[in-house]
Amino acid sequence: MIRRVVRQSKFRHVFGQAVKNDQCYDDIRVSRVTWDSAFCAVNPKFVAIIVEASGGGAFLVLPLLKTGRIDKAYPTVCGHTGPVLDIDWCPHNDHVIASGSEDCTVMVWQIPENGLTAPLSEPVVVLEGHSKRVGIVTWHPTARNVLLSAGCDNLIIIWNVGTGDALINLEDMHPDVIFSVCWSRNGSLICTACKDKKVRVVDPRKGKIIAEKDKAHEGARPMRAIFLADGNIFTTGFSRMSERQLALWNPKNMEDPISVHEMDTSNGVLLPFYDPDTNVVYLCGKGDSSIRYFEITDEAPYVHYLNTFSSKEPQRGMGYMPKRGLDVNKCEIARFYKLHERKCEPIIMTVPRKSDLFQDDLYPDTAGPDPALEAEEWFEGKNGEPILISLKHGYVPGKNRDLKVVKKNVLDNKAPKKVEDKDDNEVKLEELLREVKSLKDLVTLQDRRIAKLEDQVAKVAI
Repeated sequence: MIRRVVRQSKFRHVFGQAVKNDQCYDDIRVSRVTWDSAFCAVNPKFVAIIVEASGGGAFLVLPLLKTGRIDKAYPTVCGHTGPVLDIDWCPHNDHVIASGSEDCTVMVWQIPENGLTAPLSEPVVVLEGHSKRVGIVTWHPTARNVLLSAGCDNLIIIWNVGTGDALINLEDMHPDVIFSVCWSRNGSLICTACKDKKVRVVDPRKGKIIAEKDKAHEGARPMRAIFLADGNIFTTGFSRMSERQLALWNPKNMEDPISVHEMDTSNGVLLPFYDPDTNVVYLCGKGDSSIRYFEITDEAPYVHYLNTFSSKEPQRGMGYMPKRGLDVNKCEIARFYKLHERKCEPIIMTVPRKSDLFQDDLYPDTAGPDPALEAEEWFEGKNGEPILISLKHGYVPGKNRDLKVVKKNVLDNKAPKKVEDKDDNEVKLEELLREVKSLKDLVTLQDRRIAKLEDQVAKVAI
């Protein structure tokens, strides 16, 4: 009897390929701020990239099809007064994005249907509650308008963005900087990785730590922890000898890991990106020039190495497209947006198949854009699994509702007036007035920044 040496897996031959140069986004000044976040967020309509900005913080939002060279004067989202550290698209509205900044605030923005035509400096809502910089923002996976933020004040706040209120404050849980926060599949729990080398599983509505593991990775460099679809936790970190490690844990018994793998001795933090439909984890190291991917199964050794995509240039950050934004006709199972120093390069992961038919084994029903719960229901204690959609006929985006905030900074939600009856001159005049208003806003913002900087200079001179 011949022993089968190679493990059977439909993802064994997944291969990565960078797109051609004309499909990249060129001449982008990617942020140089020293923070271990991805610097890039993607959805089926837009790619957002944190960029260098003088006198404040800004990020670019580009429609996916706007490839090629990006003009230096291309408008940015520029309301923060300090560098932007993290951005995250709302999973239930492809026009809403949250940003956390060194200025201690979280801002939520509504992006116009076809992208920005003028700088956007007025957020829909400003969420103020942190006393130090905000390095992590992440939306609830199944409840509408629920946003989590974590700051260097070691505080986690969960907001109802619809009212602008901080409804949950998790303080005194983390004695040091929080490296990562991840929601469980239905958003009932969160797992965190902290500088004190502990991984914690927290029930945020009860304010209780359900499980924790001290020295999940013994090295001093940053860890990351994410929930998997089955409720297990996948972590990346460093050993005492500064080797990069990855580990799998069962939160019901965190005494020993289910599996640990040593990787290499590079010092870049490993950012994990997880696909719950295929159970594949992609690891992108900051400063690395490769993406390694692993399949997680129920059979030992549980975490199976699949392959590595390698390129010449190191990555400054990485964006990960949700499943509904992929091209199912090309058997694309993941798409990354790799940030170089001056450009963003899409990388496509494909499973080679000869048939042109829809491959339903590669594309089980996936999380769609509809929320399972309203924010109030979740805060009252209800849970909802993601509402799944089929990708058989390709994902067709629906009409997004405007984000309404019922307290402050109310978004103008009036339907746009129909312009069929107006003549061209009126339409042009309206466009010019809108442009003038946005320029005035920008000048006001710059005046404020200049005044603030002058104050700081005066203090230094004294």
